[in-house]
Parts: sequence; C-alpha cells; structure tokens
Amino acid sequence: MKYAIVMAAGKGTRMQSSLPKVMHKVCEKPMIAHLLDNLKRSDVEEIVTIVGYGHEVIEKAMAGQCTFALQQPQLGTGHAVMQAKSLSGKKGKTLVVNGDCPCMKNATFDKMFAALDDAKMVVLGAELDDPKAYGRLVMNDDGMIEKIVEFKDCTEEQKKINVINTGIYAFDNEILFENLPKLTNDNQQHEYYITDLVEILCKQGYPVKAIIADDNQEVQGINDKVELAQANKYMQLSINEQLMKQGVNIVDPQNAYIGPDVNIAENVAIYPNVFISGHTTIGADTTIMPNTFIDNAQIGKNCWVDASRIVETQIADGSVIGPFQTLGGGEKR
Repeated sequence: MKYAIVMAAGKGTRMQSSLPKVMHKVCEKPMIAHLLDNLKRSDVEEIVTIVGYGHEVIEKAMAGQCTFALQQPQLGTGHAVMQAKSLSGKKGKTLVVNGDCPCMKNATFDKMFAALDDAKMVVLGAELDDPKAYGRLVMNDDGMIEKIVEFKDCTEEQKKINVINTGIYAFDNEILFENLPKLTNDNQQHEYYITDLVEILCKQGYPVKAIIADDNQEVQGINDKVELAQANKYMQLSINEQLMKQGVNIVDPQNAYIGPDVNIAENVAIYPNVFISGHTTIGADTTIMPNTFIDNAQIGKNCWVDASRIVETQIADGSVIGPFQTLGGGEKR
C-alpha cells in the first residue's frame, strides 16, 4: 500500500493574502490540486492532508480528493505528521510532501517509493551551486544519510556541503509511526521536527537514504507571489513541452498558455498569445491563430480559429471562426 501525508497547515504570510497558501493557483488549479493529482498518478491509495489556517476553504475545495487532519496548534513538522492518525499501524510506504510544491512530478514520487526497497526513510535532496542557508544532508560514502543539519548549526566544513534538504520524505509507514513518539521539542522553538527522525532511525540501525532531484525547479516551494509566477512559468513550459512531444506544433512555447486538463490532438498548430483552458479538446489538424481565448470548448478537426473568444461551445469539424468572433453559452457551430 502507498500513502501520502500532505503538509498544508500554514498560512503563508509572505503571500500577502487571506487565502491559504496552498489554494493559490498555478496554471488554473490550486497548487495542492496539482500535488494530489500527481500523487494519485503514483498509485497512492490514501492521502491525508494536514490542515490548519483556513482549513474550511481547503476542505471544501478538495472534498473527495483526500481525507483531512487538523493541526491546531501548529508545533512543527513532526507534530503535523503525528496528526495523520488514520495511517498509524498500517503496512506500506508513506510520502510526506509539502502542499506548496505543485511542480512535483509523479516520476519523482515513484523514485522515492522505489528507494524504500532498501531503506526505511528516504530524503529528497537538491544539489545547489549556492546552498545558502538551507539545511545540509550529511552523508556517508555509501550515499546514506547520517543526519540533517540546519544551517545555523553547521560547522564550517558542513557549510561546504551543497546537497540540501527539500523537506520531502518517504518512510516505511510502520517505522514512521513507531518512532514519531520519540520526537522531542527540546529546542529553541519548542517544536517537533521530522528531520530528527534521521538520527533516531540511524541509531536503531535503520538505513536512511538520499536521492537527488533531477530538476531543482520541480522541488521549489512557493512562499510569495514572485515564486508563484515562477512556478506558473515552469509548469506552463512543462505542459507545452509534453504536448509538443505528442505532436502538437506550438510555434512559441513561451507565449502559449495551455491548461493542465486541455486535450490537443496531433498536428494542431498553436500560434503565440493563445489561451486555452479548462477541459477543452481540440481535434487534429486544427489551427489556432494569435489572440484567441478558448475555455471548456470542444473544437473539431481541420478547424481554423483566428483571434476569437470561444467558451463552453462545440465547433464542428472544418469550421472557420473569426477573426474577432465571440461564441459562448453552450452554442454549437
């Protein structure tokens, strides 16, 4: 069995918004929705989302997508994981992921699950040219982690380590819940830290493994509107690259905005400054010219759409639309 615990209790003060951080949208969808989608693509069977600030908003929006556990008060990452009581005692593998990492790919989750075949805990690291003030992964020659050291506690030698902790983990689920009660809050913040499990497990002789992210942008958390825009751009380009590999001709990938739930057939041409969103479908050999907006529409094969707005509308095969037409309200054309 595969499980996941999604950390989504924080407010995200730097977002400068009353909306819970994980509800801010990246490529049309709340960032937590992207994360839940990719966890399910990795065959995760039970997802527990840890909520706190604005939990009613998250619970309403994500109803039916996962179960929820309330962390109140919020006493650290280890304390957050303790709230996923429904997973206690179950056999299987568990991911612990941050709700503000919408660009995480299911392929990375798959690698973390696979790495648990010869470890009891896996930490996802990132290799940075300038690791700044991130926590460092201290590893032995076999690539196993001995401990995670916060920057403020690093020796001069440890500061030279350029592999940092992303805050994303995988565990043998039984080992995780057996050892959570061993966490203490004997620190300046009086909080329970999940990172302390590394040393706890190592002292018991359990292997703790590191794997390094292939793409540092994928694992980047979002803390403010600047990083939100960066994640939008990253995901936009990822969507476009995947479509191009499937045979869609996107003339300028930097300036074509296509949502994650759009379905486009092969040999469709997409010109710059085009917005395609919702559950839109576009048939083969259709051309979408610049300055076109399409939302939740069904565009047939061999169509020509020029500088037009098409919303919740069906367009028949071979149609020529535009320039400067507006079609909406469930029309058929």
